[in-house]
Amino acid sequence: MAIDLDKVRRTREEADCLCTAAQVEAAIDVMARDLTECYRDSNPLVYVVMNGGVIFAGRLLPRLDFPLEVAYLHATRYGMATQGTLLDWRVRPTQKLDGRQVLVLDDILDEGHTLAAIVEYLRDEGAAEVRTAVLVHKQHPRKAYPGMRADFTGLDVADRFLFGYGMDYQGYWRNAPGIFAVRGL
Repeated sequence: MAIDLDKVRRTREEADCLCTAAQVEAAIDVMARDLTECYRDSNPLVYVVMNGGVIFAGRLLPRLDFPLEVAYLHATRYGMATQGTLLDWRVRPTQKLDGRQVLVLDDILDEGHTLAAIVEYLRDEGAAEVRTAVLVHKQHPRKAYPGMRADFTGLDVADRFLFGYGMDYQGYWRNAPGIFAVRGL
């Protein structure tokens, strides 16, 4: 199926900016301070969830002033769709997890089914502790379980279809300089 690039461009032009790049960067600064306080005396294994977590991780990791090991995993429910389907493990964790402190970085906590499945998998594989950090927490009651939140969150954002800083619109605009909401979705 061919993508309509004009529609993709219009979507960005017409989108509502919910958080500017400066606001996002300020939130990442706060997260970096909190994570450094938490992990400065440990040796965490940091997993970046692809593809969404890559931009967030690229902005966050250089701000963390402690030794850490970085790896990636790829689990998704969306693909090119705008609504979730079954969990698809594209790349499972490959590092030894026995007794490790693990931090999972992702772009957004929407309903949280993907993140919950990742955390469960890492614990089942022997991680001593698994914590999560997300750039965006989408505000709504449809979480995987009541009260679900990441251990570290940058921004709480309205329940809209978002893109930018790792989140995408039909595979595009992960690179948008801010957090944007699609009009009409």
